[in-house]
Amino acid sequence: MKYFGFLSFGHYSSGGQQGPSASDMMRIHLDLAQAADEIGVNVASFRVHHFVPQAAAPMPLLGAIAGATKRIEVGTGVIDMRYENPLYLAEEAAALDQLSGGRVALGLSRGAPEVATRGWEAFGYRSQKPDGSDLARAHFEKFLAAIDGGPMAEAAPLEQQYPRMFQPGTPLPVFPHSQGLRRRIYWGSGTHRTAEQAARDGVNLMSSTLVSETNHDTLGAIQAEQIQRYRATWQEAGHGWEPRVSISRSIFPLVSPADHELFGRQATSVDQVGYLPEAGKATFGRSYAAEPDVLIEQLQQDPAIKEADTLLLTLPTGMGADVNIGILQNFAEHVAPALGWQPNTAS
Repeated sequence: MKYFGFLSFGHYSSGGQQGPSASDMMRIHLDLAQAADEIGVNVASFRVHHFVPQAAAPMPLLGAIAGATKRIEVGTGVIDMRYENPLYLAEEAAALDQLSGGRVALGLSRGAPEVATRGWEAFGYRSQKPDGSDLARAHFEKFLAAIDGGPMAEAAPLEQQYPRMFQPGTPLPVFPHSQGLRRRIYWGSGTHRTAEQAARDGVNLMSSTLVSETNHDTLGAIQAEQIQRYRATWQEAGHGWEPRVSISRSIFPLVSPADHELFGRQATSVDQVGYLPEAGKATFGRSYAAEPDVLIEQLQQDPAIKEADTLLLTLPTGMGADVNIGILQNFAEHVAPALGWQPNTAS
């Protein structure tokens, strides 16, 4: 592990429930990212879901964070490509990359099981497969072509152009174009197969706290094999640059009496095998909650943390900014250096 960041699921209250409102959660995210930047945390990442009281439109938040911070990368984990206009997303991603000075770490994927029935159809998109994976793939391929500067349209006859800028028939890319943006795009993979495809596509790899693979191994062992397959396929593809690999874990360092009171019972000793709609059986990662010396020993035994260069801590952001800043501060001070962390303040 070289870098660490945080991943927020961004749940907020609705329908009279207790907890932060949608606007409160935006403020929590902004305050948390600013504090994380000062601590030296490398990545601020946010989950995206539709039709639930959770972050759904990440670009305004990412733009606000990029403008309010200096070094931390801003990104998602992940954007569901079934719902996205790939050309508009390419324009937004390029603009964000330029605004942030190349500090984008944008995670995209087919998306997770959701509450809506074929929810992407309400957004105006159609798929042949029930899970929409064909649609996500088509959108992703078009997005990659767009951010690479490929032609997406043709210039109209001069009498139809306003303003008149191009010779008729000229191939037109989308604008703006941000050089090297593909190197800051991640594919969120839950299987060995999709990890290998991400390598062929020439994008970075993101793996969460669960995978749609089950055997007798731990989540760490399954993800380590996934990462090894990804890197082997990457070498075969010959892209000519070194990709990033990100994984997520639920980790709570117990430093103070308050930490013990809040998170002392969060620890689980083993991973769990459960069931996800559409995906079937899946391996869910354990939660870590212990004093720093114990945490260091436990995390050093996780083979996926050894294989990955970036570790994202999944945070309970519904508990407010101060609690979560404390988690990041404790991890940065007492745990991360023993794992090989390079703060964003390092030259």
